[in-house]
Amino acid sequence: MTPEENLTERLKELTCLYEVSSIIVNNDYNELDKTLYSIVLSLRKSFQFNKHTTVEINSHPFHLISNALPKTSVTIESNIKVFNESNGYIKVHYPSNKYSNEDFLKEEKQLLDTVAINVGDLLERVSIRENETVLKRKMEHADRLSILGEITAGIAHELNTPLANILGFAELLKSKETENTQTSKDLDKIINSAIFSREVVKKLMFFACEMPQNLDQTDIVPVIRDAVNLLDPTFKKNEVRCKLILPDEAVMLKADTIQLTQVIFNLTLNSIYFSPQDGLITIALEQKNKSIILKISDEGPGVPDENVDKIFQPFYTTKSVGDGSGLGLSVVHGIIRSHRATIDYQDNNPRGAIFVITFQKH
Repeated sequence: MTPEENLTERLKELTCLYEVSSIIVNNDYNELDKTLYSIVLSLRKSFQFNKHTTVEINSHPFHLISNALPKTSVTIESNIKVFNESNGYIKVHYPSNKYSNEDFLKEEKQLLDTVAINVGDLLERVSIRENETVLKRKMEHADRLSILGEITAGIAHELNTPLANILGFAELLKSKETENTQTSKDLDKIINSAIFSREVVKKLMFFACEMPQNLDQTDIVPVIRDAVNLLDPTFKKNEVRCKLILPDEAVMLKADTIQLTQVIFNLTLNSIYFSPQDGLITIALEQKNKSIILKISDEGPGVPDENVDKIFQPFYTTKSVGDGSGLGLSVVHGIIRSHRATIDYQDNNPRGAIFVITFQKH
């Protein structure tokens, strides 16, 4: 290579570095694929035989190629590292029927390494930004639920006294009324409506963490097994299968067993409702050093992204009218929160929902 040719190649490499830096500085985080494709095109121009060069970036979920890959090729490659872990590569191809590995310049490999580092730095910033966004969304969601819990607790307390009066006086009047009269039947309707309303208030108080607890150190494996056994007729009626993955050893947790049973009931019944015929519901318990994780997954339709933030709010439901009050998941959230635990929703693969409850060991 003549001095003039050598200088030309160095200028191309420097121009590429400048372009890549500018592309990254002006990156639109919502169009990361366009940013990476611009880097691919800039790299291609910088190589000695650029007319026959194909540049490829492969970093999940992106796979971008500057132009059609040759049938067979000789290549040089640099790993992309994100937080010091391999996360794909940048590869440059020459058609093997025209070039060999010796046709790649040492400086071109150095350029590729530098660009791979820059791409890795960019992907790290994207990951940090996404994590911050998710954390902010979770904090905002927690704040909304906390405020909602305070309002709900106030409403529940305000309703308790008049409901008790309605129920008490209706039962008193019924005791003085002859059976099977129209007045007696009307009083039965009042009593039943008051009892139903009282149960709604009780569920609201669960959500607001206002219900008394009886926390004892308990082996929760038989609690889960017993709760699922009680639901066996429901599984059979709906033609839904259940798989239990429980440890052989005891899993000790400071918990209110009645409330824990209600959590399992509510989540499992929810999964049964949305499960297709012959669908599988999996209930798995895992014990770690500092935590206990309970997962309940199904093969139903799952929860649309736009509704995930609403599922634990009181009265939110996607069930048909008459099939649910929209309090089941809010009750679960209240019980879990009162146990100083967390509950999160995840998509199941390939379809369905997973509810993940994480208890901290005391």
